[in-house]
Amino acid sequence: MTVRRSAAALATTAVLLGAAAPVAVAAPSPSPSAELPPGLYGTTDPTYDGVWRQSLAFLAQKIEYVTPSTQAVDWLVGQQCDSGAFTSYRDASEPCDASTVMDTNATAAAVQALVELNQHRDAANNGADWLKSVQNEDGGWGYNPGSPSDANSTGVVIGALARADVPINELTTADGSTPYTALQALAIPCGEKDGGAFAYQPGKKGELVANLDSSAAAVLGLLGRGMAIGNANAVKDPVCTKGDDLSPEQSAQNGASFLADTLEKSPYLEQPPMPGAEDSAPQPDFGNTADAVVALSASGHKDKAEASVSWLAKNSKTWAQQGGPAATAQLIFAAHATGADARSFGGVDLVKQLNATGPAPAATATPAPTRTGTQPTSGTSSDDGGLGLWWLIGIGLLVGTGIGFLLSMRRKKQQP
Repeated sequence: MTVRRSAAALATTAVLLGAAAPVAVAAPSPSPSAELPPGLYGTTDPTYDGVWRQSLAFLAQKIEYVTPSTQAVDWLVGQQCDSGAFTSYRDASEPCDASTVMDTNATAAAVQALVELNQHRDAANNGADWLKSVQNEDGGWGYNPGSPSDANSTGVVIGALARADVPINELTTADGSTPYTALQALAIPCGEKDGGAFAYQPGKKGELVANLDSSAAAVLGLLGRGMAIGNANAVKDPVCTKGDDLSPEQSAQNGASFLADTLEKSPYLEQPPMPGAEDSAPQPDFGNTADAVVALSASGHKDKAEASVSWLAKNSKTWAQQGGPAATAQLIFAAHATGADARSFGGVDLVKQLNATGPAPAATATPAPTRTGTQPTSGTSSDDGGLGLWWLIGIGLLVGTGIGFLLSMRRKKQQP
């Protein structure tokens, strides 16, 4: 999604964070002071994910009929530079300059959030214009402007631009490449090992290695969908179509076929063990599993995600509590995309849990008993979630203590 998007992944320690980032990224904005700014969701150091987690929180609240506080929205808008770009996080009292490191993923997430909230559309349009201005010659986007295109960044940017009513096919570079071209160049042909999957980026020799989260991000991008999608009926089974001149839809369905086949073998995706962990067995990857659920649902195959949603509902409670607003938002995306009840997800009210990670919402409403695929509007009743804060653990060694969490759509893993 995140990425996307995916989100990306922040490491649960500083070591893993560095290993997970597949491209060299310039140094982020300076670390914030110990006192977090008012309006920000979450309690951990926002240096690497402040804008991202705020934006995902807003998207998840929007589809669950919650209007975030004016203070929270103003904080997000205040993170934008005059150019339209967002950084991962910055001290808004200092102006952006040539040394400010811009973040395409954070900008895309913020654009999506502001469009869905139907607030500060001028800021959203400014962000979209900046994203268009830093498109690579191959049609895609990298994590930072000028870095090589990757599937996760390209997918989340497409979703943002599509939600901002930008015609994706018209974003053509000098050689005729479009954002879809960039994603399709990362697709593994059907009939080969892991056919239908997408790589994060080509390897040093141009080889393509299947990446599960990149596959989910590419599916959403090729469909022109954002991270928060509606609930729709399932259609026929996905198939992997061979050919050299596939449409974006066909390539998306190929990716969906790969994800469906993978989740048929196990209801959850896996990630390598933590560096230094005593248990060397792969661990469940909650964030990427949630991303795959959304991708399958967006492509018309939510029936292929039912077992995964059930598994997430049963097993993700601790992960979401420790992961903070972004992790909880990802579960809400998965629940909403498949018609599950985010207010009773494995016995957890994810919406209340998310609301508790930031300022009290301006308004909430109870959703209708029957969900639809339409984007809801917020109501007016108050929420009783209060200002409780879930996650009190710092982002691993980045803040000197403890473990961090996986933002599955940020610093992306390259392993399949």
